[in-house]
Amino acid sequence: MNKQLLPLTLGGLGIGITEFVMMGLLPDIAKDLAITIPQAGYLISAYALGVVIGAPLLVMIAGKFPPKKILIALMIMFTVFNALSAFAPNFNLLFIARLLSGLPHGAFFGVGSVVASRIAEKGKAAQAVSMMFAGLTIANVVGVPLGTFIGHNFSWRFSFAVVAIVGIITLLSLKQWLPALPANKNRDLKAELGFFKKQEAWLIIIMISIGTGGLFTWYSYIAPLMTEVAGFSSNSVTYIIMLAGLGMLCGNFIGGLLADKFSPAKACITLLITMALTLIVVHYVSFNPVLALIMTFVTGAVSFALAAPIQMLMITSAKGSEMLAASASQASFNIGNALGAFFGGLPLVYGFDFTWPALVGAAMAFVGSLFALWLIKSHHPAKAKLKVELSV
Repeated sequence: MNKQLLPLTLGGLGIGITEFVMMGLLPDIAKDLAITIPQAGYLISAYALGVVIGAPLLVMIAGKFPPKKILIALMIMFTVFNALSAFAPNFNLLFIARLLSGLPHGAFFGVGSVVASRIAEKGKAAQAVSMMFAGLTIANVVGVPLGTFIGHNFSWRFSFAVVAIVGIITLLSLKQWLPALPANKNRDLKAELGFFKKQEAWLIIIMISIGTGGLFTWYSYIAPLMTEVAGFSSNSVTYIIMLAGLGMLCGNFIGGLLADKFSPAKACITLLITMALTLIVVHYVSFNPVLALIMTFVTGAVSFALAAPIQMLMITSAKGSEMLAASASQASFNIGNALGAFFGGLPLVYGFDFTWPALVGAAMAFVGSLFALWLIKSHHPAKAKLKVELSV
């Protein structure tokens, strides 16, 4: 690994732990705070809402400062608010702390992805971005299971204390190793916001919001899928999630390679179609324990391979608005999280089994691929070149 990218990976690790560990800690938090598990589930929504609000807002506010200073400020916010989560005495204050914890999430990845692409070797920008997102996947392999174990056996408050410690380590590494790139002193916020007047911007946002929802229809219900359908014990769920995280780790680097070798747009449409097909397979084979495990790894890999291509697609499409656009893609990803969990749960409400969320996810991924196709057809470089030649 390029040492300059390590602080971004560490930041991704801390963010990944705090985002996903909550799902495993809901029973412990509900018991400790004397609330129901559905009420505790609002804490997940609070974090996602914080991401959607904070991603574009913080980048708009801080955009004139050097990227290194922005990232340090965001990580200070992240560390402080997660520490507050560890000490929150009741549900209301914990809800507020989780909302605030989500604010720097999207902005960190938005600014960090632009920094990673700028310090990358020529032709390896997407692979550099994938190194940042590797932190998220490592969180699912190691950090989230460890945080869940600590929460179950000691206290859920210690889990958030661990996140705060990771935040402190990230701060030190940002200060020590991240290069000091210059600030954009000629920044024009009105011009940057002009990117969102383009059809291209909204095609990408809708593609992310719907297409990545396919991942969350499956991942939100992976525990009951593997216990109620595949027949695994509840004690196996931690290891199954680690297997999914390992797939995400592998897929993340594959996605970076695909985006660099071909193009981010082509990588997105290919991976979204592959995700749709993969989720259809999950629907039909999850009754078999062996095949269910294989597809857990494969689905994790295919789904998270989208991370770097999506981010690079937004960056390359938003010349002059890269940080704002990249942060908007993170907000869109969290909208996909919410939509996937909601639409994936609809078949369960009507009495269908836990294989059906994957089928809903396949439909969402396929719809996302149609928007990716629309994007390629409308904004393909070859098409633009042809128009120039005709005008001449």
